[in-house]
Order: sequence, then C-alpha cells, then structure tokens
Amino acid sequence: MLKKILIILLFFPVYLSAQINTDRVMSIARNALYFEDYVLSIQYFNQVINAKPYLYEPYFFRGLAKIYLEDFQGAEADCTAAIELNPFVVGVYQIRGLAKIRQGKFDEAIADYEKAISYDPENITLWHNLTLCHLQKEDYKAAEIDLEQILRVSPRYTRAYLMRGEVALKQQDTIRAMNDFDKAIEIDKYDPDAWTSRAILKLQQGEYASAETDLNQSIHLNTKNAGNYINRALAKYHQNNLRGAMADYDIALDIEPNNFIGHYNRGLLRAQVGDDNRAIEDFDFVIKMEPDNMMAIFNRGILRSQTGNLGGAIMDFSTVLQEYPNFLAGYYHRAEARRKFGDRKGAEADEYQILKAQLDRRNNTNANNTLADNKTEEDIEEGGNKTRKKSDKNINNYRRIVIADNSENEQRYSSDYRGKVQDKNVNIKLEPLYVLTYYEKESDVKHIVHYNKYIDALSQSKILPKRLQITNAEAALTQQQADFHFALIDTHTSAIVDEPTNPLKRFARGLDFYLVQDFSNSIEDFTQAILLDDTFFPAYFMRALVKYKQLEYQRAEEAISTPVAPGASKPKEIGSFDYEMVKKDLNKVIALAPDFIYGYYNRGNLLAMLKDYRAAIVDYDKAIELNANFAEAYFNRGLTHIFLGNNKKGIADLSKAGELGIISAYNVIKRFTELPE
Repeated sequence: MLKKILIILLFFPVYLSAQINTDRVMSIARNALYFEDYVLSIQYFNQVINAKPYLYEPYFFRGLAKIYLEDFQGAEADCTAAIELNPFVVGVYQIRGLAKIRQGKFDEAIADYEKAISYDPENITLWHNLTLCHLQKEDYKAAEIDLEQILRVSPRYTRAYLMRGEVALKQQDTIRAMNDFDKAIEIDKYDPDAWTSRAILKLQQGEYASAETDLNQSIHLNTKNAGNYINRALAKYHQNNLRGAMADYDIALDIEPNNFIGHYNRGLLRAQVGDDNRAIEDFDFVIKMEPDNMMAIFNRGILRSQTGNLGGAIMDFSTVLQEYPNFLAGYYHRAEARRKFGDRKGAEADEYQILKAQLDRRNNTNANNTLADNKTEEDIEEGGNKTRKKSDKNINNYRRIVIADNSENEQRYSSDYRGKVQDKNVNIKLEPLYVLTYYEKESDVKHIVHYNKYIDALSQSKILPKRLQITNAEAALTQQQADFHFALIDTHTSAIVDEPTNPLKRFARGLDFYLVQDFSNSIEDFTQAILLDDTFFPAYFMRALVKYKQLEYQRAEEAISTPVAPGASKPKEIGSFDYEMVKKDLNKVIALAPDFIYGYYNRGNLLAMLKDYRAAIVDYDKAIELNANFAEAYFNRGLTHIFLGNNKKGIADLSKAGELGIISAYNVIKRFTELPE
C-alpha cells in the first residue's frame, strides 16, 4: 500500500497545492479557457493564485473567464488585482474596461481605455471601445476625435465609418452620415450592417424603394437579423405592399418571437386586410408583454367587436376610457358595442358624452379635449403621418404603424464592444474535429447518434465510467463533472498500479486528463496505452486529437496579441514536424480501422488546415463514401472546394450539409453567391 501511495504522489505533483508546478497549471488553465471550459479554467487559476498570489496573470485570465460567464463585477475585481501586481499590461485594462462597460461605468471604462492606449496607441480595438463609450456619454466631439484616430491607423476599417455616420445622425447631419455609409459599402459590400445603416437613413428620408433595395442586400448577407425584416416591412408598407410587409413580420417573429413592434404592426396589417382573429392574437401577445398598452387594448376592442365578442370589446373600451376619459373615439366604439349588446342605457350614456364634448368644443369650453387635438376619428384615419414612434403614448395614434425610437436605432453598435483577448476567429471555419468523450452539446436541429461497433463495445466494458460518445460538439464540464473526473483520475491511478499492463486503464485515465484539459498527461497516457497494445486504434485517434488541440492553442497564442508583460518569452514556434505526428497517428487509425469514418474526416481537417486541399478532399470523399449522410464532411468538403476556387462544387456540398442539419451552411452559401443586382 505504501508503494502505491508513493507512486501516486510521484506521478501527480501538479495537484499538490504545497508543491504546485504553477507554469504547468497555468498552461492547463489557459487551454481550458481557450476551449471555452470557463468553470474548469477558474479552478486551475485558483490553484495558481493560492500557490503564488504575487503573479498577475492568473488574476487576469480568471477575470477573462468571468467575463465570458458574465460575472462582470468579479472580472473587474480580478483585473484590478492584476493591475496592482503589474500596471503595464495593456490587455488587463482592456478587459477591465469591458467589465466596467457591462456595469454601466462608462467614465471608469474610458479611463481604462485611455490608459491602455497610452501604452499601445495604434490598437484599433481600444479605440473602437473608447469611441462607443463616448457615444454612450453623448460626447460626440470626443467620439469624432477617436474615429479620426482609428481611420488614420486603419483607413479601411468599415466600423469606423458606420460609427461616424451614427455620430453625424446624432447631430442631424444626414448628408455626412450618408457619405460615411456609402464609403463603408464601397470598402466592404459584404458587410450587412453597412447596408442596414444606409437603409435606415433612407427610411427616415422617405426613400422607401431604395431602402427596401438596401435591406434586400443586408438580408441576403445575414438572414438572422429580425430588425432587417421589421425595417423592410416598413418600407413595403409605405409602398402599399401590405402582404409583403406581413410576410416580413412573419419572418421577423420566427427569428425573434417576442418582438413587440413585429406583433403590434402585424396585428394592424392583419386588421386592415380583414384577418381579424389572427390580428387579435397579435394584440393579445402585445398586451401580455405590456399589460398597460392602451393602444393595443383599444385595437383589440375594435377587433373583438367586429368578431362578435361584444363583452370583451366593451371591457377593452372601458379600460382605455378609464385611462383616457376624454377619448371620444373610445365612447363612440363602446356606445356601438353596448347597443349591439342590448345595453341601450349604457349606449345612450356614451353618446351623451360624445354630444357634450362636441358642444364643449364648439363653445371652446374644454381646450384640453384629448381627441387627436380636437380631430374626429375620420380626420385621424386620413392624416398624412402613417407611423408613430414606440414611445408615443398619444392614444389617438392607435392605428399608426410603430417604428423604433431614434435611441433604439442609435444603439445598433452599443453592444459591439471588442477586446476579449482570446476571441475566436470570426471568419468562415471548418466544422470541428470529432472526439471520443462522455459529454455532447444538445442541438435543436441535429439529433444524429454517431455509432461505431468497436467504440460501442468499448463503452459496454466496465472500464469506462460513462457511455463513450463520438461527437464534434463537445460540452464544457460543469463544476460537478469536473470534480467527478478529478476524482476518477485518482481512482484510475490506483487501478493502473494494480494492473500496469492494461491499456484500457491507461486509456480511461487519458480521457479523464483530456476532459480536465491536462493535455500533456493525457497524451502520455494514450502513448502508454499504445505501447501496451499497438492495435488499439482509439488511443491513436485520441492522441492525434489532443496533440492537434495543443497545436491549435499554440497557433492561437502566436496569432493574437497575447497580454504579457514586456520582455516575457513568446510561445515556441510550431513546425511541420508537430503536425506530421498528428497525421501519423491518424494514418495508423485508418490502417487499423478502415471503416472508422472519423479518422478520414479528422485527417481531412488536418490537411485542409495545412492547405493541402486536394488531399483533404480525398479524405472527405472517403468519409462520405462510407456514410452518405455525413453532414460535417459535406460542409468541410464544400469549404475546401471554395478554397480551391471551385465555388459551384462547394455550394452544392454546402447545400447538402444544410439539408442534413448544418444551418450555418446557408449563410456561407450566401457569402459565396453573387449579390443580386
């Protein structure tokens, strides 16, 4: 027993807080952070902080993890601790500024960004966020100075032109705003926000046909923005295309079911075309969202009266009249409903109120009459203004289409803060590699269970604690799951001491190390499993996967501006030999298990990443040959064809991938299909 304990202690010095290898734990923690396992990464950062509280890095990266978990107060506190330990790291001010923004502390955020800029004056991300803070403060002069600096450093930064256009609009300078939006489109015609910004300005100027054209372009590039459909519906409405407007509201509400403007306006249009019952459904929804919305209640009352629900109509009219006792249209409609309902006395009382108000108006004795500033309902119906702002509470405008307030339009960039140091590449990317794991993200679209006879048999063995899944949609561990696998590492270590020649024991512990992001120990265990049984292909498969992830993380570290102190060492450069080792393992997987399609798929991804596109296509071809419904292989083969310039073949594959459940394929197709004239 003593021998067993000594072996365990020698193998795992990393987990003993008194003798922690902080460099190693920091590396594991940053792995976990990069692969979005935020809860687990915080545990590792805690270990480093407990062992060496004088290091700034664990505080900073723990703060970054908290940003992703939306613990903004905790993130600010951690960044403050990091700054106290090292006040010269740009990234720390950058992240603390973001945490302060999320708490509405714009003055403090501005101070952080200005401090960071003093160290890194050409950092576009810092200037971008500083500009947005000044916009939130309505300090337009300062925002313009920021934007001039951004464009001096990066003249083709389209976001700067869009923000400068917004600043011009705030100052009622529509000509300058239009010039900036035009410039943004000239620089990048594939930016949907540029088309949207110009379209909204055209809507405000009454250029409805031209606005619709711009919105068509924006929707072509981004089909998931409900606001674009809402705005295009408005453009169509002003061109008397009611059916087209309703169709756009339908799409907007599919994307964003709780959109107030969508339901209210669709209710009005449904009422105009006689679809009363479905119009009532829309107003029911609005009233559920805003129980005191008198315009929606009044519109529902009219519709209830028209559909024979006189009791409900009278109740709605009474609710409105209690709030607006001088609203003559309310008395008119309630009188009509009461008369149909058989309440002659109530109808006559309402008619008396109307008559009295008309006499008072004629005699100018009630200057505060609330009927559309002394207009009749017919006057309102024929009025020139067909819209009202959402904040407009004038009950007489109940039949007008709702448009967003200026403040809502102006907030389009208010959440577009940049600067999470480890943000992933937002460009089009291949679908991820497949992995053997116990946890998979749930999908609302795809419900495919990936099966392999050998892997299923391995799952049925008593060695593994859970059913092994084949997936490329790994789920991050919860706190409970992380604790479970840390405990399993100890359990499996004891089992290895008892059976040192059992490759499955090594493989099981290698999976646990992988799940807690300890890649080095994971690779070591898979290597030992292979040495014990060189025909055990899952160990080759997982060793290739973990090594690839190590390399991916190292590449990301090299690609981003890592927030390290001046003079700190940079990550070691990655050579082709490292990737050759990954490829060698995948070659072995394919040799040992030629029907294991995920070996071909993963090797295809590796080759595509290395820009050996034709070889990658051969592997994707084989994977699809073995499984004609392999959605991810179609998606990746489609992108690879596009990388080679074969757009037609690429779009055909992407279409198949979308058909099989990868919805993002449709957005990619739009990116590589010519824009309509």
